[in-house]
Amino acid sequence: MIPKEVLTALQLTQSVGETAQQQGLSQPPLEWPYDPQTTLIPLPTMETLKPPPADLWQIMAQRRTLRHYADQPLALEELALLLWATQGVRQVTKRPATLRTVPSAGARHAFETLLLINRVSGLGQGVYRYLALRHALVPYKTETDIALRLYTACYEQEHVLHSAVTFFWVAAVERMTWRYGARGLRYLFLDAGHVCQNLYLAAEGLGCGVCAIGAFDDTVLNATLNLDGRTAFVVYAATVGKRAPRPER
Repeated sequence: MIPKEVLTALQLTQSVGETAQQQGLSQPPLEWPYDPQTTLIPLPTMETLKPPPADLWQIMAQRRTLRHYADQPLALEELALLLWATQGVRQVTKRPATLRTVPSAGARHAFETLLLINRVSGLGQGVYRYLALRHALVPYKTETDIALRLYTACYEQEHVLHSAVTFFWVAAVERMTWRYGARGLRYLFLDAGHVCQNLYLAAEGLGCGVCAIGAFDDTVLNATLNLDGRTAFVVYAATVGKRAPRPER
């Protein structure tokens, strides 16, 4: 039985109503701004990368959720492929809107991607932000205890500490609700599923494993990532790492 408070919340998102777009308000930017003085870390582009050949049907058949990873780091090229697969920008239209490698309601693409880097060649440990429009990274949080704090916020799930990288998809709420009003909150969660499924499939093609994470302390996790929990909050997360033999039980 669905709790009454959940039903009430769903009812509030059943209709679009008059939206900010209909009121003639300017749409939010396609991407959060960043300090132009910050040195960006460019990523290899799809034109220069050579993804290994993979059969989509075979990948879907063999995909499994994996929580145990090898100590082998991801190559920067592999991280670039995973980021392109999950949020890669193929085109910026005149609207303006972005057309990406994943579907999104109204092409709103309301996610910012934060990455906990534990083992990626060429990158120091810490949290980075993916700038999808630039296909580049920028340091976001570099405290020495940040991995431990995120592990704690994710209810001490060990694979957060032992992953090569953990993806955190942050909803920039206004980017979606500007067009769809309260109903846009539903679309955020639908869109998150599209993004994470692409991560699973792309990682499988690279010999990696993924474990999606929906269980975390929202208040602690958002605070740890400097998010206010209202206009921006983590919707979904996923750990990634090279495949390792299953531990004996």
